[in-house]
Amino acid sequence: MPRLSVPSRLAAGRSPLQLRSQSTQTPTDKDKVKEALKHNDDIQRDWDARLLTYEQMKPKTQSPTPDAYIIDVREPDEVIQGSIPSAVNLPLSVLGNSLHLPAAAFQEKHGFTKPKRDQEIIFYCRSGKRSASACDIAKRNGYTNLYNYEGSWLDWIEREGKKAT
Repeated sequence: MPRLSVPSRLAAGRSPLQLRSQSTQTPTDKDKVKEALKHNDDIQRDWDARLLTYEQMKPKTQSPTPDAYIIDVREPDEVIQGSIPSAVNLPLSVLGNSLHLPAAAFQEKHGFTKPKRDQEIIFYCRSGKRSASACDIAKRNGYTNLYNYEGSWLDWIEREGKKAT
């Protein structure tokens, strides 16, 4: 029986995939993976946007300012049912791409000025799920002053005494 070298003896019983990953992954590759995972954890650490209640939201609709946006992320066919006063519509389905548009193209496409990265932005939808996603998308695109109206449209119409259509 031929005598195997030390590397061959160590490799005996391992699949080619195990050998390939063992031989190609250097400590620096592992360090890069660890660093990437740490960076991802840092981004997600404060992943949840601050929540607004109806009581906090109502005054913002009565005295809108150019320093803040209330953005409805529902689709246009849902917005026909009604919207919160002073809100603008920017559907979740186009939010990510729209945040990458130059200011003039954004204005032309959506009919309002593109929010600044540090501007207060309050997102809402039907029930608060898509608006939470909108906060995540905006955060990943560099926006920092984000809020999610947790009750969203369903809470608003209940509190305002209106019926959903």
